[in-house]
Amino acid sequence: MSTRLGELLVREKLITVEQLKRVLNEQRLHGGTLGYHLVKMGILAENALLSFLSRQFGVSVVDPSAIDIPEEVIRLIPPRIVQKYVIPLKKVGSVLTVAIADPSNISAIDDIKFFTGTNVVVQLATDLAIKKAIDRFYDMSASLSDVMEGFKDEGMDYAGDEEELDASVLATAATEAPVVKLVNFILADAIKKQASDIHVEPYEKVFRVRFRIDGVLYEIMNPPLRLKNAIISRIKIMSKLDIAERRLPQDGRIKLIVGKGKEMDFRVSVLPTLFGEKVVLRLLDKSNLQLDMTRLGFEEKALDDFMEAIHKPYGMVLVTGPTGSGKTTTLYSALAELNKVTENISTAEDPVEFNLMGINQVQIHDDIGLTFAAALRSFLRQDPDIIMVGEIRDFETAEIGVKAALTGHLVLSTLHTNDAPSTINRLLNMGVEPFLVSSSVNLILAQRLVRKICPDCKEEVSIPSEVLRNMGLQQESDGEIICYKGKGCLNCNQSGYRGRIALYEVMPMYEELKEMVLVGASAMEIKKETIRLGTKTLRQSGLTKILEGVTTIEEVARTTVAD
Repeated sequence: MSTRLGELLVREKLITVEQLKRVLNEQRLHGGTLGYHLVKMGILAENALLSFLSRQFGVSVVDPSAIDIPEEVIRLIPPRIVQKYVIPLKKVGSVLTVAIADPSNISAIDDIKFFTGTNVVVQLATDLAIKKAIDRFYDMSASLSDVMEGFKDEGMDYAGDEEELDASVLATAATEAPVVKLVNFILADAIKKQASDIHVEPYEKVFRVRFRIDGVLYEIMNPPLRLKNAIISRIKIMSKLDIAERRLPQDGRIKLIVGKGKEMDFRVSVLPTLFGEKVVLRLLDKSNLQLDMTRLGFEEKALDDFMEAIHKPYGMVLVTGPTGSGKTTTLYSALAELNKVTENISTAEDPVEFNLMGINQVQIHDDIGLTFAAALRSFLRQDPDIIMVGEIRDFETAEIGVKAALTGHLVLSTLHTNDAPSTINRLLNMGVEPFLVSSSVNLILAQRLVRKICPDCKEEVSIPSEVLRNMGLQQESDGEIICYKGKGCLNCNQSGYRGRIALYEVMPMYEELKEMVLVGASAMEIKKETIRLGTKTLRQSGLTKILEGVTTIEEVARTTVAD
C-alpha cells in the first residue's frame, strides 16, 4: 500500500520519483509507514502530508492521543492489528470508527472488518499521535500481574546463601520461563515509560526495581527477594557477563530490537553490594537523541555565543555539570552541527553512547592502556580538525587537550564542576598553567536538566513576586506573578511533568576574564565579572524558564543554587 500512496504523491508533484525510491528503501530497512519516513527525512512537512491525505481520501483528521477511548472499544482490536498503525476510536451500532496513518492501507482496514464484523469508518491521524494512543491504551508487554502469575512457590527458590550457588545453578534459574518473562517485562516497561535508567537493587529484606523518568527515580515493583540471583543472572547473561563472578564490578551491553527494526541499547553496570549485586541499566534510544540545538533550551544570546565558539578554527570548548545533566547531548549536538565532509572529527568516549555517521569514535579501555590521554595523542597523528574528549580527568589529558587547542585544533570536552567560573580553578588545580588556560579556552558552558510542565494538564498558578525575588529574580513588580504547573494526568503518570529541558550558563572567555585568570582571581571574582559582562547564571536561566511557563519554581530550586 505504501507504493500506491507514493505514486499518488509523485502524481501530485509533492515528491519526486528519486525521493520516493529513497523513502521506500528507508522503509524496507527500518519498517514503519511511508508517511513517517517522508516527514522524518524532511521531504514532506507533516501538515502538508495530512492535508493531501485528507483531500485525496475524503477523510477528516483526528488526534487519537487526546481522546478517552472506552475500554470495550479498545478490546475490539488486538495488538497485532493495532501495530499496523491503526487504532479504534468509537463504536456506534455496527459502525466502528478507527484512526489510521495511511488510508491507502486496505489490508489493515480489511483485517479490522473481518475480525470485528463491523462496518469501518476511517479517520486520519499522524503516526506519532497513533503511537501515543497505542502506548496509552494498549499494554504490548502484558501486565505485571500476568507476569507474576508464573511464579509459583514450589521449585522457584533461587536465592539461597551466596556460597551455595554455583554458576550452573544460576544459569538454570536464569533461563526459567517466568524469570525470562519478568526481565523482559521490566525492559519493555522502561521503554514504554521512557525511562532513562533502570535500577535493580537487592537489600536485606527487600528487592526493588526503580526507573529514572525525567531525572527522578520512581519505585516500580518489588519482585520476590528469593528471585534476586535469578533475575540478576538473567540480566548478566543478556549482557554477556560472567555470572559466576559476583565479587567484582562488571560492565556490559544489551541490544534489543523493538518493534519494526528499531534498536534499543542498554548499558549495563553490575556492582557488588552488601546484600547482592546492584544492576543499573542506562537506556540509549538513538531515535530520541535530540541534536537540534535550538530545541535543547538555549536562550538566543547563549546559543549565539556557543555557536560562535564551536565555529572558531581552534581553541577549547568545555561543557560542565554533574552526571546525567545532558552534557553528552550538548556535545553531540555541536558535533552534528560541525559534521561536514571537509572536517576530520575524532572522539574519545567512555562509553560511546550513540554511533554518529561521519565521526570517528573511539571507545576508551583503561585496563589495556587506551586512556583518554593515549587516544588524544593518537588523534594528533591522524590529521584532525576537531577532537572531542569525553572527559578531562587528569593533568595529562588536560595538558594534551590544551596543546591541541593551541596548535590549530578545535577541542570539545567535559568536566565535572558546579558552574562555569569554577571550571577555570579546576583546570588550574590539575596543574595547567594560567597562561595556557587563558589562551586556549574559547568558552565554558555549565548546564542542568529540569523537568518540563506537561502540556496536557498545564494550568496557571499565582505566585507572590516576593518568592521569585528571593530566588534571585531582578524584577521590581509587587503583587502576584502568573506562573504554571502541571495538574497531573494520564499522559504524565500524574506527575505534572513530561520531558526535560536544559538550563545553560554560557561563559565566553572575554578579554577581561583572561586577564583575571592570569592574575589568579578566585572563582567568585570571575563569577561576578561574568554576570557584569552579561552572562546568565544557571539560576537566572531557570527563572527565565519559569516566567516562560516551561518549568516550575520547585524544579529550578531543586537543580540550581542561589547566585
